[in-house]
Amino acid sequence: MKKIVEYRKLLDVTKAATLKELKTIYRNSMKDHHPDTIADDAERLAAEERSTAIIEAYHFLVSVAPETAEKNKAEYTKTTSSVAIADFYFDNMVLYINFVDGSSYEYFGVPKALYIKMVNAESSARFARRNIHGVFLYRSAVKLVAAE
Repeated sequence: MKKIVEYRKLLDVTKAATLKELKTIYRNSMKDHHPDTIADDAERLAAEERSTAIIEAYHFLVSVAPETAEKNKAEYTKTTSSVAIADFYFDNMVLYINFVDGSSYEYFGVPKALYIKMVNAESSARFARRNIHGVFLYRSAVKLVAAE
């Protein structure tokens, strides 16, 4: 959750920002901080770092936006309700769940105690369906492509 707050602060957006608003703010920020518009080398390096941070923040916030979640809801529901969990791990209040179909999701703000309960659960998939999916803010992390 800390990452989300930092990214929102960097782009100066609220929790309720729409994808259209995010895109407008992102474009305006990039116009102001694009390294190609700066002649001085030292300032250009600072602008490159700033623009990289802006790009990262924009892509992250788009990936966790409610509109993005709604767009991908059918695939998410299908995966979380019918595909087995391949593995999962926890790092800094983020729960990473990888499914056997290659889908991977990150869940933000998950308490460590809940993760421990998931580790000790008889069925981690059932536990996740009841206590993780649909409860915590999430984003699709990656869709692995199977080599044919």
